[in-house]
Amino acid sequence: MVKRLGISMGDAAGIGSEIILKIMEEYRDDVVVYGSYDVMDHYNEVFAYGYKLKRISDPEDAVMGMVNIIDKSGLKYGDFEVGKVSPICGRNAFLYLEAAIVDAMDKKIRAIVTCPLNKEALRSAGYDYDGHTEILSTLTGTKKYGMLLWSEKLKTIHVSTHVSLAEAIRRVKKERIVEVGLLADEVLRNAGYQDPRIAVAGLNPHAGENGLFGEKEIKEILPAIKELRKKGVNACGPIPPDTVFLKCYKGEYDLVVAMYHDQGHIPLKLMDFDGGVNITCGLPIIRTSVDHGTAFDIAGKNVARPDSLIRAIKVADMISGFPKEKS
Repeated sequence: MVKRLGISMGDAAGIGSEIILKIMEEYRDDVVVYGSYDVMDHYNEVFAYGYKLKRISDPEDAVMGMVNIIDKSGLKYGDFEVGKVSPICGRNAFLYLEAAIVDAMDKKIRAIVTCPLNKEALRSAGYDYDGHTEILSTLTGTKKYGMLLWSEKLKTIHVSTHVSLAEAIRRVKKERIVEVGLLADEVLRNAGYQDPRIAVAGLNPHAGENGLFGEKEIKEILPAIKELRKKGVNACGPIPPDTVFLKCYKGEYDLVVAMYHDQGHIPLKLMDFDGGVNITCGLPIIRTSVDHGTAFDIAGKNVARPDSLIRAIKVADMISGFPKEKS
């Protein structure tokens, strides 16, 4: 029997439970939800989905035709305010993810797809992590990892993510660029790319203009590209960041190595906000995620779109080779 995929609900005060319910007509026989049974039950009733929910303790106990939920916390809908930062929601979002990681490491589920958590709520609950990626790397004991954003229109991996811009500049180092370049090449090859074309963005305007606007390109980025080529990666650059994403979008490259969070996130969200997927590379398990936040402003209103969640499920299956086994 093919193992199910696990979906963690994320922050209960956000839209995670709503977008999960919106995909259950198609996916309930293929997934297990890690989240609050009571919150899922509330929205199932309020929005008149009419699904049958089942509380289970192990993915192998899932029942066909039901929305199967593993609830490690017992959080109730009335324990928090929808659309507001809450320590209790931060704590429970961590517990849902932790339970999914344990089952993925034990190979009880084939992959994890995460719905958004709130970093402020997470910190207020006492968890000193910047987000999902850092939790996953810590709980799986992973030292080398990266955040890769995937859409049909554009793909990018980041040298650094949730740090200040000043710190991001300090982290532009040859070793890290080589590391994320290798991770990106591996993910693309697993997804079926024969010889992935990887463009490496510059950090400074015009990629430094031969040192006129900065020397990171000369001292760190170019040496990293040369090292990647030695290791068999089809990498090129550094390419000015104001043109490299457009070139990738038009098909000249398959992926861009971005030097920091906003350099990669802004073009991808502009081009394909609803279809973007977040992949954590380098883990011993497969994890993808929606590429949007908790959307507190629309939580509880049943207007959130599940496009990114659907795409995250499809990408998780694609990089795991699941569609081939399924067909």
